[in-house]
Amino acid sequence: MDAQKDKGLCPGCKEPYKVGDYDDEIEYSNGTLKLPAPNGKRDPNNMSMMKRNQGGDFDHNRWLFETSGTYGYGNAFRDDMYGGDDGDERLQGDIENNDKPWKPISRKIPIDSAILSPYRLLIFVRLVVLGFFLHWRITNPNDDAIWLWTMSIVCEVWFAFSWILDQIPKICPVNRTTDLEVLREKFDLPSPLNPTGRSDLPGIDLFVSTADPEKEPPLTTANTILSILAVDYPVEKVACYTSDDGGALLTFEAMAEAASFADLWVPFCRKHNIEPRNPDAYFNLKIDPTKNKSRSDFVKDRRRVRREYDEFKVRINGLPDSIRRRSEAFNAREEMKMLKHLRETGADPMEKPKIQKATWMADGTHWPGTWAVGTSEHSKGDHAGILQVMLKPPSHDPLIGNGEDKLIDFTDVDIRLPMLVYVSREKRPGYDHNKKAGAMNALVRASAILSNGAFILNLDCDHYINNCKAIREGMCFMMDRGGEDICYIQFPQRFEGIDPSDRYANHNTVFFDGNMRALDGVQGPVYVGTGCMFRRFALYAFPPPNPDKLTQAKENETQPLTTSDLDPDLDVNLLPKRFGNSTMLAESIPVCEFQGRPIADHPAIKFGRPPGALRAPREPLDAVTVAEAVSVISCWYEDKTEWGERVGWIYGSVTEDVVTGFRMHNRGWRSVYCITKRDAFRGSAPINLTDRLHQVLRWATGSVEIFFSRNNALLATRKLKFLQRLAYLNVGIYPFTSFFLIVYCFLPALSLISGQFIVKQLNLFFLIYLMIITFCLIGLALLEVRWAQISLEDWWRNEQFWLISGTSSHFAACIQGLLKVIAGIEISFTLTAKSAGEDEDDIYADLYLVKWTSLMIPPIVIAMVNIIALMIAFARTLFGTGQWNMFIGGAFFAFWVLAHLYPFLKGLMGRRRKTPTIV
Repeated sequence: MDAQKDKGLCPGCKEPYKVGDYDDEIEYSNGTLKLPAPNGKRDPNNMSMMKRNQGGDFDHNRWLFETSGTYGYGNAFRDDMYGGDDGDERLQGDIENNDKPWKPISRKIPIDSAILSPYRLLIFVRLVVLGFFLHWRITNPNDDAIWLWTMSIVCEVWFAFSWILDQIPKICPVNRTTDLEVLREKFDLPSPLNPTGRSDLPGIDLFVSTADPEKEPPLTTANTILSILAVDYPVEKVACYTSDDGGALLTFEAMAEAASFADLWVPFCRKHNIEPRNPDAYFNLKIDPTKNKSRSDFVKDRRRVRREYDEFKVRINGLPDSIRRRSEAFNAREEMKMLKHLRETGADPMEKPKIQKATWMADGTHWPGTWAVGTSEHSKGDHAGILQVMLKPPSHDPLIGNGEDKLIDFTDVDIRLPMLVYVSREKRPGYDHNKKAGAMNALVRASAILSNGAFILNLDCDHYINNCKAIREGMCFMMDRGGEDICYIQFPQRFEGIDPSDRYANHNTVFFDGNMRALDGVQGPVYVGTGCMFRRFALYAFPPPNPDKLTQAKENETQPLTTSDLDPDLDVNLLPKRFGNSTMLAESIPVCEFQGRPIADHPAIKFGRPPGALRAPREPLDAVTVAEAVSVISCWYEDKTEWGERVGWIYGSVTEDVVTGFRMHNRGWRSVYCITKRDAFRGSAPINLTDRLHQVLRWATGSVEIFFSRNNALLATRKLKFLQRLAYLNVGIYPFTSFFLIVYCFLPALSLISGQFIVKQLNLFFLIYLMIITFCLIGLALLEVRWAQISLEDWWRNEQFWLISGTSSHFAACIQGLLKVIAGIEISFTLTAKSAGEDEDDIYADLYLVKWTSLMIPPIVIAMVNIIALMIAFARTLFGTGQWNMFIGGAFFAFWVLAHLYPFLKGLMGRRRKTPTIV
C-alpha cells in the first residue's frame, strides 16, 4: 500500500498521519459526519481527514471538470455537480455552514445547448405543423377515392400519436462521467481511519445465466466467468454465481475447468494489466499485444498463458465426449454387476437387465441434474437442486504469490480468486418455473445467504466484462451523494461479430445511444436484461429511502435499520409472506440495505454509513449456511410468497426485464445510464435474418403482454414521472403500429394500380405542410445523430429495420399477444443456437444463411405488390392512359417502401448463386 511504502505519509498531501488527534475531531450523528469549523483554532501541522491538503498538489477545494475535451477549474461546474438549477443553493448552504464543498464521484453533463435548443424547437415546430397537416387532411377528403383517403388518414393519425410517444421523452438527454480517482481516494487508499488501506467498497454479486449447453457453448460461458473473476474490484467483495437452468453436467464441469484455469489467468491479468480479461477476446485482438506493457517478462508470460489457454479450450470442447465415454463405461459396469447378480439369484440368463442410462460424474456418482437420456427426476424439467461452491470465499488480506508456485512468477501479485458458485435450482413437474426470471430470483435468494452483496450485476452467458473497471464506474453513481435512491445502473449493450454494414441494425445504436441517453435525463433508462447493476434492496420491493421522513431521527441511521423502518407499511409478521420462510434471508435484508449506502463523510449525506463499516472480514461459510442456500432454490420455496409478483424479477411476461425496471420506477426509484469510454461489456447477437426476426418477435410479444397487464404505464402511480410514463407507454404500444404500417406500405401500390391518390389534387397547403414536416424530420435526425454520437448510417439502418420488423415480427407479436390475452394460448420461445454457418472460416457465414420462416411473408408480399404496381402504372402512363404527376407521386412512395426493405430483400438472396428455391 502507498501509506506503507511512504512510512505513514498521506499519498495526497505527503503529511504524516496523526491518528490520535482525529478521534476527538470526528463525531457521528444522524448518519452524517460532523466536522470541526474551519475557523476554529487548530495546530497548523494537524490537518483533518477531510482537509488534509490545503496547499499541496492534492487539493479538494478545487474541482477538475471536463468540457469539450478541455480541463479547467472554477465554479462553472456547480450546476452539473449538484444535479441541476439548485446547485448554487446547495453549494451556498455548504459554505454558510462552514462545511467543505462536496467532491463528486460522478457528474451529469447536459447536452450542448447549441444542439439541444434547436432540437427542441424542431420538435415543437413539427408538432404544430403536424396538427395543421392532419386538420387539412381531414377537412379535405378525396371524394373520388374515399376508401384510399380513409385508410391514409387513419394511418397518419396513428403515426403522429406514435411519433409523439417516441419523441417527447427525448427532449432532455444528458451525458454522465465518473471520477475513478476520487472513488479510489475515498474507499481504497490508506487514511487515518484505515492505515492498512482495506477497501470500504460494498460487496457485489455477479450473476451469469445459461440454460442449454448445446445452444450456448460452455466455452463461451467459461470465458465470461473468467472475465468476471479477473475484474478490477476488491477480491473479497466479489462473488460470481452461475445459474444453469438446464442442470447439465457439461456446464458444471466446464465451470470446474474455468475455476482451475483462473488460478493462472487472473493473476496474469493483474500482473500485466490485461484488457479485455476474457481470454478468447484478448488472444484474438488484432493489435500489438506488447503495447503499453513495461515488464520485461510479459512476452514470455503471455506465451505460456496462451499455451495453457489452448489446452484449456481443448479440454472444454472435449467434455461432451469425455462425459459420454465415462457414462457409457460406468453404465456398462453397472450392467455387468446386474448380470452377475441375476446369475447368482438363478434368474433367466437370457433376460437382459434394465439399466438406466445414467450420466456419471468423475467421482463415480450419479449426476443429480439432467441426464443425457432423460428419466424421472433427471430431466430438464424434473431434477434436484444443485449448489456447489467451486471457489470458496477468499481471505480478507492479500495473498502474495512468488516465483515457485505457478508457471509464471507472481511475486508481488495478489493471487486470490473471488468466490465462484454453481447453482441449478430444483425443478419438478407441476410447478411453473418462470423461465429466466425464476432462475434469477433463485440466485437472488441463494446469494443473499452466501455472500449478500449489496449490489447485483447480471450478465448473459455470452456477455463478458470488456472493461475491468466497469463495476467501479457503476459504484461511482451508487456511492455518490444522492445515490441512495438509484435502483440500478444500466450499461449499454455492445456486440461483436456483427457484419461491417450492420445490415439488420444489430448494434441498435439509436436505442442504446439515443433513447436510453434521453431517458437518463428523466427518471432513468429502462432495464434491458443484461449488463445491469442492481441495488439488492430495490429488488426486495422496498421504496427508496427518504431521510426526511424516517420514523425516528436517531444514531442508528448509521446502523442497519429494521424492516419496519425501511418500509412502514410492512408488518414484520408478514415477512414470510413476502420473502418466504428463510430466517437467514430475512436477516440479510437490513444488512444489504445498510451496506449499499454512501459513506456519511459530509453533512450533506443525510442517509449514509460511517467510514470503515465494510472493512471487517466476511464470516466463513459453514454447512448450515450452504444447506439454507440449497433450501431457498427449491421449487416450492416461492409458494404463497410475493416472489415474482412484487419481489425480485417479475413474472408473467417474456420481457421480464422491462417489467422489473418499471416496477422499481413506479415505486419512486430512479436509474442511471453509464456509458464508459471503454465498452463495459460485450456480447454476441444474431446476424442471421431469421434469428434476428425471432429475437425482435420475442421483445414485441413481451411489449404486447405489458400493454394488456397491470404493468401498463397508464395504471402507474404518481411516482412515475410524466415523460417516463410516456416512454413506458410507448414500450407497450409500439408493436401495434405494425397494423397501420402494413396498410400504409400497400397504399402506394393501391394508388398506382387504381390511378388515384390519397389527396384529390396536389394542393399548395398540402405540399408546404409536407415539406416542413419532412425538413423537420431531417433536421431532428441530424441533431439526434450529433447529441447521440452515432452515425447517419446507423440512423438509416435503424429506420430500415424499423419497417422490416414492423411489417413482420411486430405484426406476429400482436397476433400472438392477443391470442394469449383473449384465448389463453401460451407462447414458447426457444433459444437461438450460436452456431456458425457452413463456412467456418467466414465469421459472417450466418449472415448469408436463409432459414425460411412465416415472418417473411408480409414483407415479401409488400415488396412484390409494390414492384408489380410500379410496372403496371408505368406501362399505363407510358401508353397515354394515365397521368405522369399521379405516377410520380405514387412511384415516390413505392420506392420509399422498397428502399426500406432493401436489407430484407438482400438477405433473401443469400450468397451469390445460392438463392433458395422458395425465393
